[in-house]
Amino acid sequence: MIAIPIAAFALLALGAAAFAVGPLLRQKDAKGRWILASAILVFLLGIGGGVYAMLGQPDLALRDVTAPQNRDVKGLIPMLVQRVRTDPNDLMAWTFLGRAYMNQRDPADAAKAFARAVTLARAQKRNDPALYSAYGEALVQQSGGAVSKEAEAAFEAALAADPADAAARFYLGLARASRGDKDGAMALWQSLAEDVPASSPLHQLLVERMAMLSSQGAGGGGAPDPVAMVARLAARLKAEPNDLMGWQRLIRAYTVLGEPAKAKEALATARKTFASNPDAVTALDAAAKELKLN
Repeated sequence: MIAIPIAAFALLALGAAAFAVGPLLRQKDAKGRWILASAILVFLLGIGGGVYAMLGQPDLALRDVTAPQNRDVKGLIPMLVQRVRTDPNDLMAWTFLGRAYMNQRDPADAAKAFARAVTLARAQKRNDPALYSAYGEALVQQSGGAVSKEAEAAFEAALAADPADAAARFYLGLARASRGDKDGAMALWQSLAEDVPASSPLHQLLVERMAMLSSQGAGGGGAPDPVAMVARLAARLKAEPNDLMGWQRLIRAYTVLGEPAKAKEALATARKTFASNPDAVTALDAAAKELKLN
């Protein structure tokens, strides 16, 4: 019985590998294409095996899956480095190298790889918003969270190519907020919040950011009001109360807006709703302690 899902997973992994590697095999540089193709093939097969171990054998997930995946990505880096040394104009290899460095939490080297990829993309007249966003995020991480002028330019390029790019809208909002352009930041974050699910962590972050920005004072007429978003969240939780993350967002948002009474009321309601769920109660207690609501 175990052999059947293993075989199925192997076929799926090989199919995915063939799909990813196929275009590479059409490159003119035979030696270089096989180096990169082999690296990606090993990487995809490693991930496929890891996913099966996690889903098909849950007891092995924590012990066996996490470390091999990290090693797979780390092992991919030398192959990609060799590839870009062999062919410095390989846009795909530079892009893969940047993402591999980001996976290894090395934003400095990732930024260098993405910078080279961006230069090649522009020379080849390729307008790739995902590449620009990845470059911008690497620069932000490299600078400890600050959106530098170089990062802002990368996000502007991403947004010009794809007005729906989520990373570009979020980080450009941060850049505008840091310059005191509250209306500009709020407009970007409001539009992004409307595009992402209300239950997503990004939506939670956006609500908190807008609430913090609003609490600093109005920036000018016409800016979207995060208070309205918090009110909508409260209304949704009243109709659908079994959303722990939603309650946590609501409690935090009320606190950021300077409404501790409403935050405590929401906390009490959430505790009552999840009274039979010890883990949820523990999470709510931790939030209350963090926000000093007890």
